[in-house]
Formats: sequence, C-alpha cells, structure tokens
Amino acid sequence: MKKEKVVSLRNWHLSISLDREIAVSLHLQLVQAVINGVQKGRLLPGTPLPGTRKISDDLGINRKAVVQAFEELLAQGWIETQPRRGSFISKKLPLFERSEVTLQDQAPFPLSLTESGLEEYALSVTSVTPSKLRFSDGVPDTRLVPFDVLSRAFRRALLISSRANRLAYDDAKGSESLRTAIAEMLRLERGMSVTTEQVCLVRGSQMGIYLSAKLLSKHAGCVVMEKLSYPPAREAFESFGLDISYVEQDDDGMSLDALTKICERREVSMVYTTPHHQFPTTSMLSLERRIRLLALSEKYNFIIIEDDYDHEFHFSHKPMLPLASMETAGRVIHIGSLSKILAPGLRLGYMVAPEGFIQRCGQEILLIDRQGNAVTELAVAELMRNGEMKRHIRRALKIYQQRRDHAVERVRKILPMAQFTIPAGGLALWLRFDKTLDMSKLQKDAKVLGVSVLLGDLFLEKVRKLMD
Repeated sequence: MKKEKVVSLRNWHLSISLDREIAVSLHLQLVQAVINGVQKGRLLPGTPLPGTRKISDDLGINRKAVVQAFEELLAQGWIETQPRRGSFISKKLPLFERSEVTLQDQAPFPLSLTESGLEEYALSVTSVTPSKLRFSDGVPDTRLVPFDVLSRAFRRALLISSRANRLAYDDAKGSESLRTAIAEMLRLERGMSVTTEQVCLVRGSQMGIYLSAKLLSKHAGCVVMEKLSYPPAREAFESFGLDISYVEQDDDGMSLDALTKICERREVSMVYTTPHHQFPTTSMLSLERRIRLLALSEKYNFIIIEDDYDHEFHFSHKPMLPLASMETAGRVIHIGSLSKILAPGLRLGYMVAPEGFIQRCGQEILLIDRQGNAVTELAVAELMRNGEMKRHIRRALKIYQQRRDHAVERVRKILPMAQFTIPAGGLALWLRFDKTLDMSKLQKDAKVLGVSVLLGDLFLEKVRKLMD
C-alpha cells in the first residue's frame, strides 16, 4: 500500500506585532491580534496556527504567555485544537465581512472600461553589451534554485494538467491554485487582508506596472515618483502620455513634504513607490512616512502603486510589512514578483487590488496574452503549498546575506572613497562618490576594461533636463 506523503500545514511565518511599551499584557495583545486577523479576513476559518513554542521564539516572549493566550482564544471559540495536529482558527466561525478600510470595490479606481485606439510606443530600452564583469541593479543567482525539486513539480503539473484536461484556456487572471497560494502567503506573512479574487498573475512586476498605468491613464492628474527611481516604470507611464512629477528622497525614502507641495498645486492621480527597498538607493520608507503617505492618498484622492519587487530578500528578523497591509481604504495597488525568488526566466509576478480593478486587469490580459503559463503556475503553486518555496527562501537568504557582508568588506577595502549605507536587504549596494568625480568618464573607462556599471547620476541628469 502506497504511503501518503505528509505535507506541512504551516509553510508561512505568521506576522504578529506586540507593543511592550503599553500597559496591556502580552498575552492579551496576542489574543487581540488573532481576533483582529480573523475579523479582517486575514486568518480564515481552518487556518493552521504555529505551535506555542514557535510563536514564543518568533515574538521573543515567554511560552507561558502564548499558552495562556491560546487557552483564552479556545475558551472564547476563536480557535480549536485537533489531537496530534495542533491549533486552528475555528471552522465554526463565519467569514467576516471585510471592513471599509481593507481592499474593496468602493475604492477611487476608474472601474468603467475605456475605449482607446491602437497606439505605438517606443520604449528607450538600454541594450546590454557583453562584458567581463557587470554591475547591475541586483539579479538573483539562478544557480541557487532547487532545480531537482522544481523539475519534479513541473512533471507533476504536466501530468495532472493533461489527465484533467486543464491545458486549455483558463482564467486570464491566472490559475486559481497559485492565486490562492499567493493570497494565503500574503495574509499570513505580510498581514494583508486579501482574497483569491483580489489577485491577478502577471509576467513579472513590469507587466503589473504597465497594466496599472494603462487602466489609470484616463484618470485626471499626474504621476509622482522619486527623482531616482525604476526607469522601466517611468517609461510605462510615459508610454500612455502621463505627466510625471518628481520628488526628492533621502535615507528615509520619498520626501512627503515635497509630495504635499505637488498635491497642493496640481491634481495627482498616482504615486509610484518601492517602499521596501527603494530602487535604486536601497533605503526603506519609514513607518512614519508610510502612515503620512496613506493619509495624503486619502486627502488628495490618489492611488499608490506599491512595487514590492524583492520583499523576500530582507536580512533582519522581521521586515516591515507592505503598505497594502495597513488601513488603505482600497487605495493601494500592490505588485510583487516570484521571478526574483526562483528565476527571472520563469516570468511570474502578481497584482493585488480591489476585485473590480483585478477584473479589469483580466480583461486587458485577454487582449494581449490570453493567459499565462498554466504548467509553471501549477508547479509553483505546489512549491508554495508543500513548503519547498519557503525552504528555498530561507536557504537563499543565508547565502545572499553572506555575499552582502563580503561585498561590504571588499568595497570598503578597494573603494575607500565610496560612501554607502549597509542595506537591510535586497541584492545591491548603493555607492555614493564625490560630486567632483566625472561619472560619465568613469563609465566609459570601465567599459574599455570590460566592466559594465549602472549609474544613478546619469539618470538624474536626464530627469533634470526633463524638468527644465
């Protein structure tokens, strides 16, 4: 008799924050955190909870406090226990209606379909010339991908799909299994109240940015982004004739004082930001600025496009949660990528937004792509369900952190004139040189030696010319 494989039920870390500065006891804070998660739709009925020892270790609190909290939740009927399996959110609980401050359809998105003729756009894509050594914006090492595990998942996906006749056209928003797996990951690991119907699969984060730009392009107002930002995002906005305003940035991210001044003198429709690891400076948008940004979004009625392109690559114990995990009133389009976790060549990303907007995304995809790669999506969904994805992330993080530390040591020794802040995550270092240094000449001299470098100063110079 074939023995059934036991699959882990707890693949994702459950993000919970406790405040040791307030008078409320830690066990009561934990009780309330779980209840809030259920009421906001983040913890669904039947969701498995980590063990008391795991929660104790993750939160750095006494295990007795966790046990006490579980006993209280059990007594109130919020959780249930199953012998030899653990604790779960009670299946007897109803599905709570999400509050008005979560992702919803009553958001200020232009949900009516727009008509547009065929237009031609020329993106200024920079060609990549062969070089002995290439310094870019941070590319994942595909050699770290567990290809044996991935190949088995692909084989099973092919067999299951062919036997079930599932290789025909399907939902343009992507396979339900992967969208469900992503929604579960976002609820547990990133504190987002999101359902499967609020997730759309795309061929990488750039496609998500492009779709957002197209669907919001008829919305009156300009787009705001940092002066130093992701060039392909800028080009996506420009391709639809959108007017772009640029703001300053510092070590805490986007200057919200500068954003406020723009909002006061003109209408803003969108703000594009990479808050987790700002591209390309690697700085993180502070909590205070995140709260202010959401407040400005509500006050001036603009949409935030949150490009969370490398959330997994964070080396601190507990990275900051996305903007979309906060009370956003449906004003955030959250864009993430699975390509950097596995391999860019797999082309997998996702968008999270109100259901109406996601339906619009599906309709646009029907016009250009019909649907993604069903086999790849099913294979990756399996890796997320059985815990292999999480194990790969943990292994890769250790290696990337070691490489970051080694790079920091070598740069300090070889380039003592360069200033930089050690990033808390990501796959890049942002070096700052003396302003008297001719960066254009440095780039040309490096090219002669077979070294390719990415320079922010030259992009900033282009932005200044656009503003003049």
